[in-house]
Amino acid sequence: MITIRSLLFNVLFYFNLAILLIAAIPTLLMPRRAILGMARLWARTSLWMLRSICRIDVEWRGLEKIPPGGILIAAKHQSTWETFALLTLFPDPTYIIKRELLWIPLFGWYARHGGMIPVDRGAGKAALSDITGGARRALAEGRQIIIFPEGTRRPAGAEPKYKFGVAHLYAEAGVPCVPIALNSGLFWPRRRFLRFPGTIRVEILDPIPPGADRNLFFARLQDEIEAATARLIAEGGRE
Repeated sequence: MITIRSLLFNVLFYFNLAILLIAAIPTLLMPRRAILGMARLWARTSLWMLRSICRIDVEWRGLEKIPPGGILIAAKHQSTWETFALLTLFPDPTYIIKRELLWIPLFGWYARHGGMIPVDRGAGKAALSDITGGARRALAEGRQIIIFPEGTRRPAGAEPKYKFGVAHLYAEAGVPCVPIALNSGLFWPRRRFLRFPGTIRVEILDPIPPGADRNLFFARLQDEIEAATARLIAEGGRE
């Protein structure tokens, strides 16, 4: 049944995405919040399909810890799941994304119109400068910047590979950083077709105030996210 449910979900997931990509074309002529609203619709319908078809539920912990206004969010990245699910938590989010995503027809147009912050991974220090500039503009508008500090998805339980760019961004942004731990990789594995039933747990950790030394911040961020993620993976493994 897991195979059948996974097949049905994947077909409907991408069909739903295709329909919404077409339906969202008029938002290119509207304010940014219109395309963000369509993105949230995609996220919410996807979460509903996961729950209804694959028996995958979500438990959100610590939502009350999210400060209002412009903040930096540093989330664990195990799955495609958090790339859309986190949209539902914030009023005006923007992601730091690979520059290549802007080249995808329709999706890239929406990402640009939605004010996503592209990064050229091969540009070295110039990439950090571009990210900082985009982040400052977003924070000036009171937006929530979502970054995956490892840069790419890592399987649940894999050795972490955090990149120091998140510490540079934290030091330059001057706003609280909210760490997020999760165990989505147990149920929507990286580069896997199957979707396994259970409860994805997402935990909002205590915000890290601005002004800390960037090296201390980097160590604290990784330690806190990894400790909480290990605990959530253990919880999920007992289901």
